Amino acid sequence: MAQVGFIGLGNMGGPMAINLLKAGHQVCVFDLNPEAVATLEASGATKATVVSDVCREADYVISMLPAGKHVRAVYTGDDGLINYLGKNTQVIDCSTIDAESAQFVGNKLAESGIAFVDAPVSGGVAGAAAGTLTFIVGGNKADFERAHVVLTNMGKNIFHAGDIGAGQVAKICNNMLLSILMAGTSEALQMGVDHGLDPKVLSEIMLNSSGRNWTLELYNPCPDVLENVPSSNGYKPGFMVDLMAKDLGLAMQSAQQTNSATPMGALAKNLYNLMQNQGKGSEDFSAIFKLYSEK
Repeated sequence: MAQVGFIGLGNMGGPMAINLLKAGHQVCVFDLNPEAVATLEASGATKATVVSDVCREADYVISMLPAGKHVRAVYTGDDGLINYLGKNTQVIDCSTIDAESAQFVGNKLAESGIAFVDAPVSGGVAGAAAGTLTFIVGGNKADFERAHVVLTNMGKNIFHAGDIGAGQVAKICNNMLLSILMAGTSEALQMGVDHGLDPKVLSEIMLNSSGRNWTLELYNPCPDVLENVPSSNGYKPGFMVDLMAKDLGLAMQSAQQTNSATPMGALAKNLYNLMQNQGKGSEDFSAIFKLYSEK
């Protein structure tokens, strides 16, 4: 078993760290929220008084942070972890950030002889708790294989997307498509409801027709069609609107860099920004259904 430092114990990071403990790893945790740290301590983790403490004798340091600026600051900022990490420690950043930040941090760490992979996740809070996340990894093959050892304790599907930063690009491509599917599924379901159709029946028809997709089958945005999904629980997240809007911002930034055509992605971003403007940023992203149903 490995010695793991874990930074960032939010809705995703906390359950991920708990699964590492369940797998038998020694885990040292750091977060600015003392309640989150206390929860992990109760599960068997040790507490890092300062963030650099997670580096002590660590085989792996894993981070789950809000944005690229935080990842840069933690690893390469003033008194960053680059000054404390051992040469045999591998850094695994699971944050969803811009590819440029991942590449910047990875290159800086490489200059100091420290291995790094970016490994953003898909699967939401439920997947984090169940240990069924999908990890999308960017880095060289040897570093990917080494990271695979601990990623399998937190996830079910682990993909090697390419070099450092590739994990981030693949993740935002996936989430851009997800947002488009959720908006389109919501639109189609509501049109059927407007014509008097039962949304359960319409969902079943589309699931057995060419409109079948993940959001319709496993995350249906119409209340009471499926059990145990956010739409049937007052749109409690799940994956918040604010996070989807953030990922769509990263997607649009990435599209500009390569002059990629993303008209559907841009429209989806506008819709999720509208939800934020309506004060729905903390609701699950499937609450976009309400843009069509609340007329």
